[in-house]
Amino acid sequence: MKKTGNEAGNAGQTQSSKRTWTRDELFMKEALRQAKKAYKLGETPIGCVIVCGDEVIARGYNRRKTDQNTLSHAEMTAIKRASKRLGDWRLEGCTMYVTLEPCQMCAGALVQARIDRVVMGCMNPKAGCAGSILDLFHMQEFNHQVETEKGVLGEECSLLLKDFFRELRVRVKEEKLAARQGQE
Repeated sequence: MKKTGNEAGNAGQTQSSKRTWTRDELFMKEALRQAKKAYKLGETPIGCVIVCGDEVIARGYNRRKTDQNTLSHAEMTAIKRASKRLGDWRLEGCTMYVTLEPCQMCAGALVQARIDRVVMGCMNPKAGCAGSILDLFHMQEFNHQVETEKGVLGEECSLLLKDFFRELRVRVKEEKLAARQGQE
């Protein structure tokens, strides 16, 4: 829907809804755009952005299958890009917005990068290490803890993943059926 003159300055409002988007929601929407890029590649749709001040300084989306690389998680790509942009491995003063709770590798990398805050869309009960299985962000034994916010645009993030996995199950079932029919 087209924005009116008064609304052009507030990206979170449209003429019909008058909904005001929070800062976290606006940046999570950008992370969702990144996740949709992964979806188009047939990758698990996880996306993230790293923000410093009010500026997105890095983006990333899942590319493990595409790159044939275990390390090609959305978060790892964004960390690498943010570090390059800032000219420092420390991401102090930065916030990551990610559509799915980070795994152990990514959560560990975020602690190591000294990122201040991670805002998550939905939780990952099978592999999440920001509270679901482990909470690497709040271990007092580490020399850095990460502030977290959970559930920002959680339904939208979760739905994207559910749609992806539903389509994947259908595709796998069809491929198995076609393979069986080819053997007969």
